[in-house]
Amino acid sequence: MKFNTMHLNQARLLDSTLLRELLSWTWALVVYTKKKKKRTHFDDPGPNNLPFSHSILTEFDQRFFPSEFGMDVDKNNAVEPAKSTFAIKAQIRRAVEAEGIPYTYVPANCFAGYFLPTLSQPGATSPPRDKVVILGDGNPKAVFNHEADIGTYTIKAVDDPRTANKTLFIRPPKNTYSFNELIALWEKLIGKTLEKTYVPEDQLLKQIQESPIPINIMLAISHSIFVNGDCTNFEIDPSFGYEASELYPEVKYTTVEEGLSRFV
Repeated sequence: MKFNTMHLNQARLLDSTLLRELLSWTWALVVYTKKKKKRTHFDDPGPNNLPFSHSILTEFDQRFFPSEFGMDVDKNNAVEPAKSTFAIKAQIRRAVEAEGIPYTYVPANCFAGYFLPTLSQPGATSPPRDKVVILGDGNPKAVFNHEADIGTYTIKAVDDPRTANKTLFIRPPKNTYSFNELIALWEKLIGKTLEKTYVPEDQLLKQIQESPIPINIMLAISHSIFVNGDCTNFEIDPSFGYEASELYPEVKYTTVEEGLSRFV
């Protein structure tokens, strides 16, 4: 029987100790097979799912979408313990690239449905109306995208040849705000000025070191987003990727202002 080289590469990847370990840790995978027009999604790709994933990955003409859906793991400066989490995702990228598997990476940045309802305030159940805590100086820009729009952009990229072996960055201009700008927008919407408390970076780093799991992980991710500005501290170049709202201008995405207006 004659095997396609792509099949053999994928078989080696799936049989490798590295990928077995990574799959036991990792997140949902989305695989698209053009000939069968089939999309498959599974949430816990542990060792028991490897034969299933192998059968999918050995089809022709597929595109592999590792479900990272956060910040770009190759372009961040996170501290531990978030640094190790991102490093695992980066290992998956390198393994996929080394085996020649077609891919598209989709860093979606911050889920608006998670961050906007509380403006990232610890323990809050609604956006603040009196006081707000701001990490660092509040100036680095972050990106807040609604989950439905993330799904729309991802599906558009699935069979778009422009996104093959590239990264699709979801960074729409009307969803890109510094934390100070985000609070100013909220203040405008509610017609009230909030009392602001700024947490210096050294104090935040100390909290990360002293906090238990999973609080330290969440604080480290917040440090990456709001202090380092890792969502936006690099330019997007066509040599490695595209910005989603520029590539698909026909998509009417939900803006941060529209999202926050729901809580007024």
